[in-house]
Amino acid sequence: MAAVILSFPTLQGLRIFTQKLSWTKRGVRFVSGEVGRIEKVLIANRGEIACRVMRTAKKMGVRSVAVYSDADRDSMHVAMADEAYHIGPAPSQESYLSMEKVLEVAKKSGSHAVHPGYGFLSENTEFAEACKQEGIIFIGPPSSAIRDMGIKSTSKYIMSAAGVPIIGGYHGEEQSNERLQAEAAQIGFPVMIKAVRGGGGKGMRIARSDSVFLEQLESARREARKSFNDDVMLVEKFVEDPRHVEVQVFGDMHGNVVYLFERDCSVQRRHQKIIEEAPGPDISPEVRRKLGEAAVKAAKAVNYVGAGTVEFIMDAQHNFYFMEMNTRLQVEHPVSEMITGTDLVEWQLRVAAGERLPLLQDDIILRGHSFEARIYAEDPNNDFLPGAGPLLHLSTPAADQHTRIETGVREGDEVSPHYDPMIAKLVVWGEDRSAALKKLRYCLRQYNIVGLNTNIDFLLSLSGHPEFEAGNVTTSFIPQYYADLFPAPRAPSGETICQAALGLVLQEKRHTQAFVQASNDPFSPFGSSSGWRSNIQYNRNMTLQLGDKKVEVVVGYSKDGSYTMQLGDEVYHVTGEVELEGGASFLHCSVNGVKSRPKLVILDSTVHLFSTEDSSQVSVPVPKYLAAVSGAGAQGGAVAPMTGTIEKVMVKAGDTVAVGDALMVMNAMKMEHTIRAPKAGVIKRVFFSEGSQANRHAPLIELEEEEVEEGSSQ
Repeated sequence: MAAVILSFPTLQGLRIFTQKLSWTKRGVRFVSGEVGRIEKVLIANRGEIACRVMRTAKKMGVRSVAVYSDADRDSMHVAMADEAYHIGPAPSQESYLSMEKVLEVAKKSGSHAVHPGYGFLSENTEFAEACKQEGIIFIGPPSSAIRDMGIKSTSKYIMSAAGVPIIGGYHGEEQSNERLQAEAAQIGFPVMIKAVRGGGGKGMRIARSDSVFLEQLESARREARKSFNDDVMLVEKFVEDPRHVEVQVFGDMHGNVVYLFERDCSVQRRHQKIIEEAPGPDISPEVRRKLGEAAVKAAKAVNYVGAGTVEFIMDAQHNFYFMEMNTRLQVEHPVSEMITGTDLVEWQLRVAAGERLPLLQDDIILRGHSFEARIYAEDPNNDFLPGAGPLLHLSTPAADQHTRIETGVREGDEVSPHYDPMIAKLVVWGEDRSAALKKLRYCLRQYNIVGLNTNIDFLLSLSGHPEFEAGNVTTSFIPQYYADLFPAPRAPSGETICQAALGLVLQEKRHTQAFVQASNDPFSPFGSSSGWRSNIQYNRNMTLQLGDKKVEVVVGYSKDGSYTMQLGDEVYHVTGEVELEGGASFLHCSVNGVKSRPKLVILDSTVHLFSTEDSSQVSVPVPKYLAAVSGAGAQGGAVAPMTGTIEKVMVKAGDTVAVGDALMVMNAMKMEHTIRAPKAGVIKRVFFSEGSQANRHAPLIELEEEEVEEGSSQ
């Protein structure tokens, strides 16, 4: 073997590493102590994280192997991989969570290593052990670290012994309802009920009083069994209005552990992060150092190797307490990369192969500020209900050195009901927090999706809130400022209605021109859309739908190709053309002399307008004889808000229920959703049993209103 010098670029220049290379028939491998060969890596995951790992693997010359379920046969991560193998049906328990199937593919493909991504098998001790037994490198920490940190009660004891501050609570083995309820009463309400093997907000509930404790406990247990196949719980004091601050740590096999500063992930819904930033706002250098040192202590206490995140709860006085350690790469890792100029996936691959950390603590310098916004298929106005469906239109801001779009979907793909509904992560960097926040909002305006509900408008509302701009964030931010974050919808302005009408007129004109070009009769009367009439101006009436309201627009065609549009007593002079730019259509128009260029998407009789200021939808009403009669289920009872599995049925025919009573529990998108009675009445029929699958908008329960007997009080 020959000794050579390898150089790795960093923010501070080049650091030199002396390594040995072993020349093999299949390429070059590093040798440094107990170095493993990683020339082919299997990514045991899907979606954006699988694509993220593949990009770095390709950059490093490492071949990538994908696995996919029936639902992901045509997915982006399958197309990106050098090889892809089918591993089962859509349910994750039969595909991505099947250790046997994943390991079989790893051996069959000749993969040297497995990268678990996040979720699925990433924090599964048994899987890490199984990889080791098969001689396959598990790109993650030792199984002992996963075990110690994965069981929250165990991790608390280890952290306390290591001198890391913790919050008191019950982490015992006695798991009866009575014992847990008694412990909760002793701790004092409110309390947090958490699955000991939990993560990602799953199996977690807040009980604010003794009267709701058992209901919340049962719900947390059901969700934990579904997500982790383990329903052991711990109970802790719930700290009101805390900040969620976490530290990115990284260790190697040579005893080195570093921290790459903190991230603030306080703004959450359903205990899941929605927007993250690094570094944390208003955290002093002294507190930052203490956070980092505590996180390194935590990692060293379990002999940690690889990427990990130590999560803390921080109070208003910046006191912080250990919450848990995630023994994997986090969803929000890009913000740490942006402020340190690193590629943490590359670090993972190098450290897993036995190399030393590319940088030591003094080499890691914090520069600028970064935000990550998670773009979800969900309805913020309906308690952030997850959604699924096709991405009929998808256009994004341009990626550059300071803007990253981490995604696993393309236009035309479907967001599956079987998995997490995240569409993408939008990551930006700026010289300081204000610059980064301005960049984030600008890019969110350019992220345009048609086909399903998203949280983009909510992210814009949140990131523009004065308290968020000031950095005053806590985990109760959304409920605290709910009224500001969910303002009453505004009706489109007259100018916007004119733009929508112009878009429809120009589309009609384009279709007519296409007809003429395809026709053998260029003088056909059906091939004219100019509105020309001899000596008179042609006017037409156009009816548009704005939510529940219809608007009449009188469109006048002028000889010079311009239009007059009358809405009630207001008259607008309108000109414009549609131009294609970068695959998207833009409406270059002028309304009463004010020029603009909103992005224009017309799909299914609906005009979607996206500008740097706002987005609007204007529809053409569907005739009554074509409208689907789909309201019967909703009017007569409860309907499924999404496709999912019926986990529990609480009622039967003949039961009397009040408004808001729990009827069923559905599981979809790896989350539990309680279906409640929309009105008081008597259950007439229950259409689904426990364990059955219900499609979106399917009637679940038929409900009859109770008749009021004569003479009863009104």
